[in-house]
Amino acid sequence: MSASSSWTDDRVETLARLWREGLSASQIAQSLGGVTRNAVIGKVHRLGLSGRAIPARPGARRARAARTEPRLPRPRVATPRPVWPPIAEPVPEGGLADMLSVGPRACRWPMGDPKAAGFAICGRPAVRGAYCAPHGALAYRPVARDHLLKLAGLA
Repeated sequence: MSASSSWTDDRVETLARLWREGLSASQIAQSLGGVTRNAVIGKVHRLGLSGRAIPARPGARRARAARTEPRLPRPRVATPRPVWPPIAEPVPEGGLADMLSVGPRACRWPMGDPKAAGFAICGRPAVRGAYCAPHGALAYRPVARDHLLKLAGLA
């Protein structure tokens, strides 16, 4: 059936009757045949059939038993975060790679001005994210608790 001819008067009456009986849009679409659930929902809204005599009953649901005891909050357990020790290694001075030769597991710390002729990328083996140990120590600094509280508006 084409979209223009699928809603005959008989089908609209059947749709309205099934909707008032409390069938879901999927069930109505299946019983009418040739229309989708979304087409049924659209037609229901265009016809203004929002009220139902019987609420939709897509499946039998069991009622939950009422709680006899009040629900107690769960204790929060602090998850330990990894603490990276300060790196005693000196920060490398020169780069070993450029933008085209840097490997997938190499440090990507930029060395110098990208517009300058001597620009390079560190290129040493990455151990902390995308950086080698000394550059990782610079890139991933711990945030002070007081600063986090200020950002959250709690201090």
